[in-house]
Amino acid sequence: MEVTIDNFNEALKLMSSALDHCSFVAIDGEFTGLHSGSSPGVFDTPAERYQHLKENCCDFLLIQLGVCIFKYEKQKKGYGYVAYPFNFYVFPRPSTRAAPDQRFLCQSSSIDFLVSHGFDFNKVFYKGIGYLTAVDNMRVKEMVQQRHAQYEGNASLLSDCSPNFNSPSTAKRPVEIPEEHKPFIDDVSKRVGAFAAGTADELKLEPCTGYQRKLVYQTIKSRYPSGLHLDTHTTEDKKGRFIVVRRVTEEEKKKLAQDKLQAELDEVDEASGICRVMKMISESGKVVVGHNMMLDVIHMMHQFTGPLPDTLLEFKSMVGCVFSRLLDTKVMANTQPFKELFPMTGLNDLMSKCDEEPFRRPHIVIPPSGFVDYTANQKFHEAAYDAYVTGVCFATMANYIGTFLTPPKPRVSPTSNLIEPFLNKMFLHRIADMPYLNLDGPDLQPSRDHIFHVRFPSEWKSTDLYDLFTPFGNIMISWIDDKSAMVGLMKKDRASQVRRTLEKNPLYQVTSYADYKKSQFMAGDFVPFPAFQEAPSSAEAKTPGSPRGKKRAMVDESPDKLANFDDPEVASFMSSTAKKLKQMDPNATPFVSRKSVTPPIPSSEGKKLDRASSEDNEAAAKEPTKLFEESASW
Repeated sequence: MEVTIDNFNEALKLMSSALDHCSFVAIDGEFTGLHSGSSPGVFDTPAERYQHLKENCCDFLLIQLGVCIFKYEKQKKGYGYVAYPFNFYVFPRPSTRAAPDQRFLCQSSSIDFLVSHGFDFNKVFYKGIGYLTAVDNMRVKEMVQQRHAQYEGNASLLSDCSPNFNSPSTAKRPVEIPEEHKPFIDDVSKRVGAFAAGTADELKLEPCTGYQRKLVYQTIKSRYPSGLHLDTHTTEDKKGRFIVVRRVTEEEKKKLAQDKLQAELDEVDEASGICRVMKMISESGKVVVGHNMMLDVIHMMHQFTGPLPDTLLEFKSMVGCVFSRLLDTKVMANTQPFKELFPMTGLNDLMSKCDEEPFRRPHIVIPPSGFVDYTANQKFHEAAYDAYVTGVCFATMANYIGTFLTPPKPRVSPTSNLIEPFLNKMFLHRIADMPYLNLDGPDLQPSRDHIFHVRFPSEWKSTDLYDLFTPFGNIMISWIDDKSAMVGLMKKDRASQVRRTLEKNPLYQVTSYADYKKSQFMAGDFVPFPAFQEAPSSAEAKTPGSPRGKKRAMVDESPDKLANFDDPEVASFMSSTAKKLKQMDPNATPFVSRKSVTPPIPSSEGKKLDRASSEDNEAAAKEPTKLFEESASW
């Protein structure tokens, strides 16, 4: 469904109904650019990567948000889903004078890429849905209340405003009218005086400028402090504004003022726009699936929730408050039991492989009324389509895990404990030895004894670094500037030879990773690894998976609310979660991945959450403590 300002409220109603009964939600975003500075480093720490994205990505805009809601149903063709794809066009138009007037960047290569895939920028700028974060919403409401209180001279209207705000009644101040506007104000005053002396119910003045309207309000209120009410209206062609004067009693005047204030406050709430979509997804508590989703999540937090915090730890907490359960299909594809099945892990590559053995794609149905049939049309890089494909890939890979059970399980639900090892981990793009960011606990601390910081003359090129390190095998280079780079050895056991051979030379300087980070820390430039979890050896990686992470979205525990979930597995999950919330174990063993990380083994302990059928329950009760073999070496 294409969603613009014209059908936004209608789409929200459909989305609310679909969310109440769905199994999981998939998301995707399209942006005006990717990064404004240098590329991120291959050997960044998670905190450094977060700082880089925060500083270099947030000046761009997310201009299209894809949300695809998947509802599980038993169908004639077996197990399947009904998918509801929503394609929201987003543009931060200021809804009121007090709303933020945003500046943003565009990256020509990103714009050209979107245009080449048929992106409709006219729809973004003409019909895009605006947004106000909760902080901006409160600030704009305060300004509205202050303006009404100033006009009415009523201190009681300021009860919810800032205590520093203090505005006297305009009626108690002399009105200063510039000479060039005196003829206009004199004419208006005569017309209003005649109206006040007559019996007509209202008087419509001629359209005028905003400044002239301000003078009219001040003048009429000072001359007629009671008995008249002024209100501003828009002309039929919406090109001008004019004032209507009405004869009212004091009680009617107070009610009109209160009604107008409430209407403006309601308009501010309506201006929350896409933030209302975020709130609905958050409050649903469902698993939110994305592909390589860190940039999507950062933009969604920044634009629709609030300013990004300074530290990675605070960012993790912020994300956890909005999305209690995230799942990144790129993390899944890079770990057991999938890493050998997906030589390429781009979204298009995943979709193609999911159509081949040994996978079985579930049957997907898209309602014909109002929704684009993505089952028959490929539209990659349209946000809703990418969200749809992400959801299909997740459902397919989840079901594949069920084939390792005895007897095999045809479907694994998103609430199954078999999915738990993949939850709340976001893929870290282009970090050689850290495949994911762990939102629920400490991040990995891989050994970086084989990595060196090298300073050299500005004339040096990559070939000079390759020549320098030739005796030690192949290397990976991550440039910092034209005089320095990080160099990683592919043969890690030769690190001691580098330290003995290269560390002292007048032409260049080779420093170990640990010493380089220590020097940064002393200089105040180091962004450390926060609360690391040490990466275990493959022999040690045999512990059960962690308990389910604590659910941070609010859950309505009432039986009536829980009864609204007609997907039995989701209803059971929400009910059990409402009764007992479990903390995630921060010391749980990480995945086995193509990037040298070892996976937690799903635990057979605890209540099973997949309730699709009694057969599923029996199978879940017999799940083994180990589903697939781990790599003998990294």
